Amino acid sequence: MTDTTTLDLGPQARIVARLAAGVTDARLADPTPCPEYAVGDLLAHLAGLAVAFRDAARKNLGPTTDTAPDKAALSLPADWREELPRALGELAEAWRDPAAWTGTTRAGGVDLPGDVMGAVAVDELVIHGWDLARATGQDYAPDQAALHASHAFLLSAVDDEAGGIFGPVVPVPDAAPLLDRAVGLSGRDPHWTRPTSP
Repeated sequence: MTDTTTLDLGPQARIVARLAAGVTDARLADPTPCPEYAVGDLLAHLAGLAVAFRDAARKNLGPTTDTAPDKAALSLPADWREELPRALGELAEAWRDPAAWTGTTRAGGVDLPGDVMGAVAVDELVIHGWDLARATGQDYAPDQAALHASHAFLLSAVDDEAGGIFGPVVPVPDAAPLLDRAVGLSGRDPHWTRPTSP
């Protein structure tokens, strides 16, 4: 896996924040590449994971890090337009501390080495950034360092029998852009597009 311990999550966190700022209220019920999530659910998930991975970096373990993601529990805060970018900024700042990448920590109720947890956080930002961009019709150019780290993490997690950690891998040609290959490893179709309105 690529060494992520010097990776600054700030550029990718800011990209996700900009994408979120481009979401209109009319889009909140729209589908996303994650079949179980509408756009509002995805934003709620991003808000929750930003806090969870921030606290994981700080080794501030408790309710925010102990609870597994559950769609049934997703609730988009009324002030999400202020809270999400703030939480994303705090997430990036927390992972700038070299201590965040050491020892063991927890997020989603799962204990992992700090460097692996950091890689998971990067991957969440990259792939869910793509989800949000595709679902809302926005252009998406992820931070290149984050994209390379995400792809390396997803590639390292592929099991020949079980597939990827997020579901069956979608085959993508080796010559395809790196983002498409990462998306495929995450179990998503890089060619997914928003359904057209009748």
